[in-house]
Amino acid sequence: MSIHPTAIVDPGAELADDVEIHPFTIIGPHVRIGAGTVVGPHCVIEGRTVIGEGNRIFSGAQIGILSQDLKHKHGLIGRTEIGDNNVLREHVTVSASTMTSYDDGHRVTAIGSSCLLMAYCHVAHDCHIGNGVIMANCASLAGHVDVEDMAILGGLSGIHQECVVGAMAFVGGLTRVTKDAPPYMIVEGNPARCCGPNTVGLRRHGLDAGARSAIKQIYRIMFRSDYNTSQALQEIEATVPETAERNAFIEFFRKSIRGVTK
Repeated sequence: MSIHPTAIVDPGAELADDVEIHPFTIIGPHVRIGAGTVVGPHCVIEGRTVIGEGNRIFSGAQIGILSQDLKHKHGLIGRTEIGDNNVLREHVTVSASTMTSYDDGHRVTAIGSSCLLMAYCHVAHDCHIGNGVIMANCASLAGHVDVEDMAILGGLSGIHQECVVGAMAFVGGLTRVTKDAPPYMIVEGNPARCCGPNTVGLRRHGLDAGARSAIKQIYRIMFRSDYNTSQALQEIEATVPETAERNAFIEFFRKSIRGVTK
């Protein structure tokens, strides 16, 4: 274990043998950090925070910190869970889950594995980020946002509370998302609108020509026809061959609480 003499690591923290802690970083008493993780200088990691293996946390990051939700009762320690092989660049902030009592112990702010959060990104309380997600510089999530696997958020984009960003979706830079961003699609603008399938992203993630063609057909039915949402879903079920992507798209619309960006 390599801990710089100027770092402050609480005796109660649990660190794997090869964790690196750089100068002037503070690690709280309830923190656990897995093997191969490197924590840069001037970072703060607090709360009931669990960080997995092989992560790289750059200078000034604040992880597991008290949420900015005014309903959170001070003195209660929220939870944060981060997976493996993530990169959190300079001054990323990840708030712990909110709690009004210890009966809320099931709440957690969670980041999966193999994600890249570029400088100054913010992940608010009770957000859930999947695997392989990229957030470009200054992208921000309000509370209770879900970002599904392999989505990309452009720089300075903002996601409203309780929105969902679907799998492999691409949110353009400076976009204001106030409704769910549908999976496999490009969403951009202010107000946000769906601009078409995320063709480049789908190809990069290994979807074959047949799957990409089906997603294009889904896009035309849902976003470029005269059908309302219910009619479009029925038409998609009736005419688009069943695939995992088709089923996920239909389920995404049916579970949506805030409505879906069109």
